[in-house]
Amino acid sequence: MTCSRAVSDPGSEIDVVDSRAASSGRHRELVGRLLRCYPVSFLVLAPYALLILPMALVNHNPRTGFIVFLVGLALLGSVSVETFCLLLGRPDPQWRRGMRQATARYPGIYPVARLVVLISIAAELLGAHLGEGNLVAQISGETSDTPMVALTKLFSGWAALGFALLVASHLGGHLSKAKLYGWLGALVVTKAFVTVLTALTAPLIAFVFFAVTAGVVCGVFRLRYLVFGTLVLVLLWPAMFDYRNGIREDQGVAVDDAVTATDRMRLDRQLTVVAPTEVPVDLGQPEGVDYLRYGLVPRLLDPDRPALTTGQRINRYLGGSRTSASNFLLLGNMWFFDGPVGVVAVHAFWAGFVALLLRWRGRPGPARLSLVCLVFSDALLWSGTYPDSMIGFLQHAVSAMAVFFLLWLARSFPGRAPA
Repeated sequence: MTCSRAVSDPGSEIDVVDSRAASSGRHRELVGRLLRCYPVSFLVLAPYALLILPMALVNHNPRTGFIVFLVGLALLGSVSVETFCLLLGRPDPQWRRGMRQATARYPGIYPVARLVVLISIAAELLGAHLGEGNLVAQISGETSDTPMVALTKLFSGWAALGFALLVASHLGGHLSKAKLYGWLGALVVTKAFVTVLTALTAPLIAFVFFAVTAGVVCGVFRLRYLVFGTLVLVLLWPAMFDYRNGIREDQGVAVDDAVTATDRMRLDRQLTVVAPTEVPVDLGQPEGVDYLRYGLVPRLLDPDRPALTTGQRINRYLGGSRTSASNFLLLGNMWFFDGPVGVVAVHAFWAGFVALLLRWRGRPGPARLSLVCLVFSDALLWSGTYPDSMIGFLQHAVSAMAVFFLLWLARSFPGRAPA
């Protein structure tokens, strides 16, 4: 009796694996291309789709419709402009190859990126040590204004610049993915340590959200990283909240035990506080020439100008004290100060600006990518205090001129193998 056995062809199994890998690669490429066609719309939608709207629905917020309306206004401005820009030109479909070509003129980009990151870390740690951004100082009203603190403020936007240059170095083939993650981890750890010194968690959360969303748009992170990161934040927030409150109590700051971690996560409620207000409202917020004075002139050259206090003005409008700050998130502040037309117009402007940076004369180089990241981290960050965040973008863009000069010098640096 003869028994026959069917022998599988290993070549066919390899073909199946290769086919699946190719399909997965095409899917990632399609998603990345779509995100680079609509980057501002993605940045607007991401926090609301992943966190704010689900929180409103789970807690049966009666003003959920208002949140949807605000997001719709913002998307009306961004999607319409980004769609129109597709008629004028699309982002480079070969993104990584295009970025490698765009950074080929900067063989010294990685040393510049490393220098910017190290300066950013040193400035943040020194500023926090000297009391910059400290909660106790904010409550007492005794903010530090020494020359050294003023100097550290000049580098306040360099974490985002460092992130952009690290990403450009990686996409250009000058930096391995492992070292990219290592440097990004150093920036996050620095933000976490500053949180311990200042008892403020918002800058840490804001930077992580910026880095992940910008990384998704730039193609160095997958979209699922953003979803996973949001879930991790939700799970870790109660422990982070208790730890932060413990730091505040150790520093002599009274903590309201009636406010729980869940209450603090109700960002939907923070936004909808503004819903019944008749808009626009004038609280003496920056406008017109103030943008130029605060945005383009360093405080070292204009030491007598008053500090930006939009958050404190909002808090007093809500019945609070001048030693604390409030906002309605970025969209709520735009609605509060500029009304529905302002929400549409601001997002339309930034959508056009980002499209220009990503597509003008081909793929973006490190300078243009840096400006895109500043838009993401300052002007359009969902938790930012508008209109101060717009001034923050101008301030950081001016500060970035020194980095752009280093990039220009880097064009003559000797090349090096990928790190």
